[in-house]
Amino acid sequence: MTAPRATVRLQLHSGFTLDDARDWVPYFARLGISHVYTSPITRARAGSMHGYDVLDHTQVNPELGGEKALRALVARLREFDMGLIVDIVPNHMATSTDNPWWRSVLESGQSSPHAEWFDIAWEFVDPELRGKVLAPFLGKPYGEALEGGDLKLAHDAESGRFYLDVYGTSYPLCPESLRAANLTDPATLGDYDAASESGRQRLHELLERQHYRLAWWRAAPEEINWRRFFEISDLIGVRVDRPEVFDAVHALTLRFYEEGLIDGVRVDHVDGLSDPIGYCARLREALAERTPRRPAGLPALDPYLVVEKILADDETLDERWKVDGTTGYDFLSQVSAVLHDPAGEATLTELWERVSRDGRPFAAVAAEARDLMLLRHFPAERFAAARALHRVARMDLHTRDWGESAILRVLWQLLAVFPVYRTYADDHGWHHMDRVRFEHAATQAHARIRLDRDGDDAPLLDLMTGWLGAEAPEAFEPAQRDARREAIRRFQQLTPPLTAKSLEDTAFYRYGRLLSRNEVGADPGIFSMPVDVFHRRCAARGRHFPRAMVATATHDHKRGEDTRSRLAVLSEFPGLWADTVQTWMSRHAPATYNGTGVLAPHPADLYMLLQCLVGAWPLSLRPDDEAGLRAFGDRVSAWQQKSLREAKLRTSWVVPDAEYEAACEQTLRSLLQPGTDPGTPACEIAAFVARIAPAGIVNSLAQTVLRMTVPGVPDLYQGTEFWDFSLVDPDNRAPVDYAARAAALDAPDATDPEALLADWRSGRLKQAVVRGALAARRARPDIFELGGHVPLPVLGTRGDRVLAFVRCVQDRCVFTLVPRLCAQGLRTENGDDPDAPPTALPRIDPAFWETTAVVLPHRYAGATLRDALSGRERRVGADSILPLAEALADFPVAVLVDR
Repeated sequence: MTAPRATVRLQLHSGFTLDDARDWVPYFARLGISHVYTSPITRARAGSMHGYDVLDHTQVNPELGGEKALRALVARLREFDMGLIVDIVPNHMATSTDNPWWRSVLESGQSSPHAEWFDIAWEFVDPELRGKVLAPFLGKPYGEALEGGDLKLAHDAESGRFYLDVYGTSYPLCPESLRAANLTDPATLGDYDAASESGRQRLHELLERQHYRLAWWRAAPEEINWRRFFEISDLIGVRVDRPEVFDAVHALTLRFYEEGLIDGVRVDHVDGLSDPIGYCARLREALAERTPRRPAGLPALDPYLVVEKILADDETLDERWKVDGTTGYDFLSQVSAVLHDPAGEATLTELWERVSRDGRPFAAVAAEARDLMLLRHFPAERFAAARALHRVARMDLHTRDWGESAILRVLWQLLAVFPVYRTYADDHGWHHMDRVRFEHAATQAHARIRLDRDGDDAPLLDLMTGWLGAEAPEAFEPAQRDARREAIRRFQQLTPPLTAKSLEDTAFYRYGRLLSRNEVGADPGIFSMPVDVFHRRCAARGRHFPRAMVATATHDHKRGEDTRSRLAVLSEFPGLWADTVQTWMSRHAPATYNGTGVLAPHPADLYMLLQCLVGAWPLSLRPDDEAGLRAFGDRVSAWQQKSLREAKLRTSWVVPDAEYEAACEQTLRSLLQPGTDPGTPACEIAAFVARIAPAGIVNSLAQTVLRMTVPGVPDLYQGTEFWDFSLVDPDNRAPVDYAARAAALDAPDATDPEALLADWRSGRLKQAVVRGALAARRARPDIFELGGHVPLPVLGTRGDRVLAFVRCVQDRCVFTLVPRLCAQGLRTENGDDPDAPPTALPRIDPAFWETTAVVLPHRYAGATLRDALSGRERRVGADSILPLAEALADFPVAVLVDR
């Protein structure tokens, strides 16, 4: 077992267990994977499809097969010299009464041994919630639920305990309340029957004595007195910063690491923690302490530790982070951007602004979404931060006159312009990059404040800047130090969910210039990336975080990696796309939403729907395939409903507009009516997809090879060794046909470039490229772990259409050559029918490259290299020059190695 060389991410659940994963270990090994990397394995809610709703950190989820199945999986992995990395969830747990820690808190309140394990404000500003937790889990207002009989007192004969039945869920009752009501005989249950007024009153009085207050789910944003995961009231924040909580949450993980069952961890949502950097240092130390005690048969490697963190475009992890890097969202954005044609930006921007009737840039759309989040979705968290800041103000005679209302105003202005997910101030205050980012936000907030001609909050903003990290808390006496720590914590734990919900779950669904750029980790306002910038980013990763993950698909992506690659082709044909899509909109959906009555989708929603259909259209789908179109429509329908509701413009999750959603659904189904007439929508969409799909495949292969060869550890999301035209979850978590993939790997022509190119729609072509690149990594692990990232000089007329770089250790090198923006250079063939229109293939015509060539190091003059992807040899010229037409003669991508 080696250090992570390449991982495969698997989503575990009752339909794909640890035993199922074990069955496919031989296939993963043959593909070239070194480590299986799983979703969380601890016990989660029954039926959980992802594992992030943790109930119990002390056991392996029985639905996954339990610890016995885990050990069997690891034994199988070790047979193939492979390892295991697991996802852990230290930030939150499920608010389910099946969670023993949470149930204890509901039953015993502050007397529970777990009362301080969750992030609960026991001394809440609302006197009715002091010493209680809000339980916002009712489907209707409390009074209606009580009168409607949704809350029932019940008795469990086996345990002899009374409990509260809420929609079939058992809630504990504190013993003191039962004694106070003299409730001991099950025969008295009828006295608490909500069908009568007296029964309702008794039941209400009993509930008022509990350590929780049941409430309507819509009360949570304003009333909640505990930290949620984002705005999800089913998940409560955990105080993993407390030593006893850290130990309890990580005991199983650390034991598994010491026993050699796992080799590393991926930390979910690290920015949700109160001190992510300190947490990572502590976890790194705890893992490293156990490394010498691991089984003798395993090499004494450093534990692998990566964090799920989204970085802004100009943001990097600094030297304080004791991790191997992020899980790869940053690379996902970079590799996508470098494959977009900047020449198409202006036309596509103008098209979007005309279609959507909205001329604002993405930043303005995101700002509007952020204001909505502050107003509607995070008021409780915003008020909690303001109260913490007000406490700091009251401790100084010079600042105590600033009221909470003023602090709320200024806090809003600051949060509205905050440029990154969070800062990382601690007792020493800001790190230098935190200072740069915070001061940038303060400058913008000052500009907003100056627009108010009837007040002057600027001095307060300056004070708040000091309270939030410009001044080191350690410089103050204990009471002030604690107050400042709390204010910093509240602020820094608010900005990540605020940013994520504003961008990924709102603005991404409102702004649709080109949906391939609306992806987790990306900024839709950044259309493309220059080649030199991409190379610099890769080289920097190699210097600072060579073991960081690099990914192009995840369980959280908005669109599959190949869906994005196909949509990126539109940037190369902006005029054609503009003409085509406007023709479709006028011909097939002439009625438009006019704001006064629902006639059809709003043009912006229709435009995004058409992008979705073009991007995700299955390669094998024919326009006369009724069953196939219906199945595709079902997938797109789920995406469309989620897209419309997340946008929160014409419908939403809170207040769904059934009439508008029905109109959108009707439009979708009309576009997918089967037919053979070239003028029907399905035929026209299929024809357009056929025109751009081969170019999308070239983009996909380029993206795949870059992921496999740039600095970092490539992660293969489950099943994406075949084409991935998935949409947002749950579509991106669909079952994987591993039997078909294993069979493809064993096919007689699995390494024949001509056969694979002829059969490109099946996905075997992509699998062959993945296997070839991973074989190169396996044969030369030192180069891919230690080698730098050096761009190669490119000569000729098409020099801007190639990404070429070399990675070397001493005198051994690997060369990567991939095309970009080559949609107009694809080879076309007529096939067997001379009268049929030419069909494009995902292969670049050698004539397209003209004189373009790469310059290799001088020592390779006259050398013969082997393409790890096709197996073919390539002869370098005596002048160290290798023509692109020759290098990419087989596949449109190449990884060249010494013979």
